[in-house]
Amino acid sequence: MRSSTKHDDTEKKPRGRPRAYDPETALRQAAEAFWKTGYSGTSLDDISAATGMNRPSLRAAFGDKHEIYVKALNDYWELKFAALDRAFGSGGTLAETLTRVYDAALSIYFSGSDQVLGCFVVGTAITEAAGDTEIQSIVAEGFRRIDADFEARFKLARAVGDLKQGADPKALALLASATMHTLAIRARAGTSRSELKKLAHKVVSVICG
Repeated sequence: MRSSTKHDDTEKKPRGRPRAYDPETALRQAAEAFWKTGYSGTSLDDISAATGMNRPSLRAAFGDKHEIYVKALNDYWELKFAALDRAFGSGGTLAETLTRVYDAALSIYFSGSDQVLGCFVVGTAITEAAGDTEIQSIVAEGFRRIDADFEARFKLARAVGDLKQGADPKALALLASATMHTLAIRARAGTSRSELKKLAHKVVSVICG
């Protein structure tokens, strides 16, 4: 009688090679590589070193360098929107809400493992947006969403008497967004987190005063 051991062992082997990386973690690692040195200054070898994945694996998982960057940019926006949504939706006065929003932004800007990274969008995407319509569109849509969130909060504050009736929610939204971008730039330039918190509080006082 012929032994079926070989046949049985063959059937028990798992099909395909097990995935040796977590896509979400790998994308965040790739994003941090871009975040540190920008799109142009980051090579596929840099991304490979950051993720522990070789070039064929990177291409199979995420595409070419541009596709990896676009995925990282969209992922960053989603992370930032989630943090800001929590801050906007946590109740309290207008001043308390704005303070939480800026604190949430600063938490992201100072989240680097070995250096202050600032904002991924301001630090890396603005330069590329001038010559890349896809990146430009992603950046512009993100800014529009942040502007709209601020404007909605100012309209609510005006409606409940937490902001003077003559206030212009759209203009204040642009000021509030510009402050967020300023915090990102100054964080990358070396201003301490404590100093940036003071700057944010001064702007909140001006808006709410």
